[in-house]
Amino acid sequence: MALTRLDGRVALVTGAGGGLGRSHAVALAEAGAMVVVNDIGIDTEGRGEVDASAAERVAEEINSKGGTAVAQHASVDSDEGAQSIVAEAIGRFGRLDVVVNNAGILRDASFGKLSPESFADVLRVHLTGTASVTRAAWPHLREAGYGRIINTAAGAGLYGNFGQSAYSAAKMGIVGLTRTLAIEGRGRNISANVVAPMAASRMTEGIMSQEMLDRFRPEYASAMVAYLATEACGVSGQIFEIGGGYYSRVAIVQGNGVVFDEVPSVEEIHGRFDELSDISAYFEASGSDDLMPRLLERLSLD
Repeated sequence: MALTRLDGRVALVTGAGGGLGRSHAVALAEAGAMVVVNDIGIDTEGRGEVDASAAERVAEEINSKGGTAVAQHASVDSDEGAQSIVAEAIGRFGRLDVVVNNAGILRDASFGKLSPESFADVLRVHLTGTASVTRAAWPHLREAGYGRIINTAAGAGLYGNFGQSAYSAAKMGIVGLTRTLAIEGRGRNISANVVAPMAASRMTEGIMSQEMLDRFRPEYASAMVAYLATEACGVSGQIFEIGGGYYSRVAIVQGNGVVFDEVPSVEEIHGRFDELSDISAYFEASGSDDLMPRLLERLSLD
């Protein structure tokens, strides 16, 4: 099997009834994977009646083109639902190789107007849902000694965005989760990476012009998802921003900083604030273990 193919692999995609998730599922199937298409079919705010037809349509689309897919309708926002999604893959195909966590909802409002319930709901679906599905898949990936996890963040999480405090918090939480999964999965050949796509979908159709919707096709993001799912991809713990044909790695970096030999006064911090804020020369850590040796060196400690 070519390293850029997924023949014989099994992938599950959450939130795959439309938009980005549908595009991811189709791309993975075109690369040779058997796909579990998960979606409960509710609206973008996480409300409304469950509609199983969304996942069914995508699975049928894949099967009609000669691929292999099954629809699954459990919600990611409970451990029971997450377990049933993974059980579908194991029960139908006997294995699981690729997990794409894409499901999510929006409850946009400025922070002062956002209810605690909506804040919690967004975190539960995006962040806890990603963790729950991955937790259900984790023992199968570890036992197989192979796995590819692709989690979904967003520019709002990386940089912040007005009216999206809950969404931003959830998406940046997914980044931290993914980077830890990358560290813990390293010994079992399990990679975990993040995509932060800007793409036409139900969540963006109200804020993008038609010209942007035409340019920011979800297939651009799905091409990267499919690559990250393959054996050819040897990176883990990284973040990739994608939109309209633009692809870029995003990194969390630390500047050289400054060292005070004694506890500084507020005035002393103010006097060197520009210097300690400078990241023109920077260090990129692959994990927390990289930071302590560097800190000790900067402090001239053994």
